[in-house]
Amino acid sequence: MKNLANFLFEVGMLKRTPRSGFQFLGSGAESVAEHSFRTAMIGYTLAHLDGRADVGRVVQICLFHDLPEARTGDQNYVNKKYVRSDEKKAVEDLARNLPFGDDYRHLWQEFDACESREAQLAHDADQLEMILALKEYKDLGNRYADEWYPYSVERLRTDAARQLAATIWETDSSKWWFDDDHQWWVKGERGPA
Repeated sequence: MKNLANFLFEVGMLKRTPRSGFQFLGSGAESVAEHSFRTAMIGYTLAHLDGRADVGRVVQICLFHDLPEARTGDQNYVNKKYVRSDEKKAVEDLARNLPFGDDYRHLWQEFDACESREAQLAHDADQLEMILALKEYKDLGNRYADEWYPYSVERLRTDAARQLAATIWETDSSKWWFDDDHQWWVKGERGPA
C-alpha cells in the first residue's frame, strides 16, 4: 500500500508540473495533469470515431503517456534539441514499485513505439490537445498560434484527427456555451419552449 500511496502522490505532482512550451507562445499556462485529462477525453473520442481501436486501451495510454514527466519535467521542442531526459529510466523506476508495473511499462512503451492503432490515436489525442489550446489562445488574440498550428497538424497520423483538427481551427472556442437564448442572457431565465 505504501508504494501505491507514493504512486498517487507522484501522479499529483503532474498538477504542479507546468507544460513548458507555452513560454514560447507568449501566453497560456497549463499543467501536465490538465493536458493529460483532456488528452484522455480526446483519445476516448477518437477511438469511438475510429471504430476499430480498443477504446479503453487508448484512454489508458493517454492517461499514462506523460507520467514520466513527474520525474523528468516537461521538455518542449526547444528543450529537446539540447537536453535528453531519460523517460525510460523514469518509467522503469516507477514500474518496479507498482503491482501493475508491467501494465504501465507496456502502455508507455506502446505509446513510445507508436505502432499500434491505439498508440497512434493516443499520439493524435496528444496533438489535438495542443491544437485545442492553440485555438483557445488564438481566439484570445495570440498571433503566434497560427504559426504553431501547421506543425501540430503535420504530426497527426489519422484522417479522423486531421478532420477534427480542421474543424477545431474553424470553430470559435467560446461558442459552445453561448447559445441563442437571448432571454437567459438578459434576465437569467429561459425563454418559452
